Amino acid sequence: MLDDSFPTMGTIARVVRDADGDVDAASVFAEVDSRLSRFDSGSDLSRLNADPRECVPAGALLRAAVGAALSAAQLSDGLVDPTVLGAVLRAGYQESRAHSRAPSLLRALDSAPRRRPGRPDPAARWRSVKVDDAGGVIRRPPGLQLDLGGSVKGWVADLLATRLERHGRCAVDCGGDVRLGGGRGTPWEVRVRHPLTGGVAHTIHLRAGGVATSGIDARLWARQGCHFAHHLIDPSTGTPAWTGLIAVTAVAPTALEAEALAKAALLSGPAAGRRLLRAHHGGVLVHDDGIVDPVDRRRLRAPRSYGTDGSARRIPRSTASMR
Repeated sequence: MLDDSFPTMGTIARVVRDADGDVDAASVFAEVDSRLSRFDSGSDLSRLNADPRECVPAGALLRAAVGAALSAAQLSDGLVDPTVLGAVLRAGYQESRAHSRAPSLLRALDSAPRRRPGRPDPAARWRSVKVDDAGGVIRRPPGLQLDLGGSVKGWVADLLATRLERHGRCAVDCGGDVRLGGGRGTPWEVRVRHPLTGGVAHTIHLRAGGVATSGIDARLWARQGCHFAHHLIDPSTGTPAWTGLIAVTAVAPTALEAEALAKAALLSGPAAGRRLLRAHHGGVLVHDDGIVDPVDRRRLRAPRSYGTDGSARRIPRSTASMR
């Protein structure tokens, strides 16, 4: 098998596959990184965010990525909200922290505020974002900025795996958002890292589908007054969410769905997060005190194809990659 790793999108991507076929994975990641990064003022996403118009011309790549983010918002009932960029910036996440050393998670937990579950923003501003493929534009209220964040990592992992699995088994990992393809042979072994110890918290065996982890340890920084912040925002308050969970791993038919479920479960807190994983395809919760709580998963259904308007269309069973 071919096995390559390379830095991209502020993280490390790894692609394991039987054969390359006609897919240059590194080039795909590089293009997505350059065109959808909010840290590059010249990217397509940054130009969209800076544009004062309500209706902004947008290329196919940006439209598809925004559509994927809207699908994640829809799946999570607004907990995974792509319109919280302003809150992320106010929390201190203004530049890439790809090469920054995160402070101690234990120290951050000791000084964190009272734990409470996150909730969707009642204004649901994400619903005002519309992708018009026929017109080649994105519509949103002037001044409303988008952060595609984790959704784009799951989306590009799905994009690559869908192309690579035509040539055999494959696994695409984009910073913890994993899509497994091929569906035959020995199941893949996905090891879930414990955010406190660095060891293996749990192992998931899966032939095909998505596995994604959302946690507060990788993007964590110190603020004035011995306080800490991270990038997972409670949409209802616009502040970093401290919910009693420090990491959640979710299983789903696609990496995009898994990423949305993992983040939504973490923001929901221990009880509601467990119910959410159980209602879908299972996963793993890691609590503030380090306790690992696996949740049994149901059988995966056929993966979905996401429209750029945020709608979800089920792929017919005959063409689905899940077996």
